[in-house]
Amino acid sequence: MTNKSAIFPGSFDPFTAGHKSVVERALPLFDKIIIAVGDNISKTTLLNLDKRIAIIKKVFAANPKIEVVSYSGLTVEFAKKNNCGFILRGLRTSADFEFERAIGQTNKLLNDEIETVFILTKPEHTFISSSIVRDVFKNNGDLTQFLPEGISRRDLE
Repeated sequence: MTNKSAIFPGSFDPFTAGHKSVVERALPLFDKIIIAVGDNISKTTLLNLDKRIAIIKKVFAANPKIEVVSYSGLTVEFAKKNNCGFILRGLRTSADFEFERAIGQTNKLLNDEIETVFILTKPEHTFISSSIVRDVFKNNGDLTQFLPEGISRRDLE
């Protein structure tokens, strides 16, 4: 790999304050981060793919080091195709670590040139998950502390 580019893959349904924090804290480590929004047609989502991409683009509109795209298929294949030597993942809990470790080791077997990099979430974001945000949204709760600044309930509707 000629540069230090990373992909940050996920469904991001929706993109949370925790996701934003992981990306911002990883930026100094990489030349570019591609936020790769998974397109899994067998998965039922709150937000359609275009809306998820639009929200993330809005969050990082002023940052030229971030690209937001959709993808499907194997993450390591997407990384290779986009000349990314790294897969970025955020960890909230030890359960996240065990899950992500297994995926990272599998990816390493599939492509030895691509490294998985873990960033721990900030303590104030540890409890935030997309599924919790979806539940708060569906029950008309206040989303302010869960979503990135500048993103509101209206963006999710």
